[in-house]
Amino acid sequence: MRAAAEILGVASVTFLGELDGFLEVTPETRRKVTREVRRIRPHVIVAPDPSRLWYGGGYINHSDHKAAGTLALSAVMPDAPTRVMFQELEDEGLEPYEVPNLYLSMDEPDTFVDITDTFELKLKALLAHASQVGPDVEERVAERARAVGEQAGCEYAEGFK
Repeated sequence: MRAAAEILGVASVTFLGELDGFLEVTPETRRKVTREVRRIRPHVIVAPDPSRLWYGGGYINHSDHKAAGTLALSAVMPDAPTRVMFQELEDEGLEPYEVPNLYLSMDEPDTFVDITDTFELKLKALLAHASQVGPDVEERVAERARAVGEQAGCEYAEGFK
């Protein structure tokens, strides 16, 4: 993760201490995510669609991805912007914050980001995240980005709701 972030020029990465494969939506994980949202105050949150159970006919969505999507949605509303949620975070100086933009990845996007100019960088970063790639990752990622690009009117794109 750190190697991929370095390739992308990401200034910092925060790990919340959850084990891969065991992420759950609990009051504690909601508090952890809310703490980071209130601390960083992001302009955009990008997250997986938690309602997505599978992709096409060959991949069942990972339970961590569903949980991460639900945690992101909970942070956007009600956790990060509402004073009644996790009031103890205010004692840490973390005031409520309303995230202005939420992008959920899904099969039926209505918002597109042209990644043509950064596609090779994306692949390089993905390959650096070695635990998350398989033997045909470059081909699959390119195929998906081209298909979304067709919808967006460019060579490569990412799609979001």
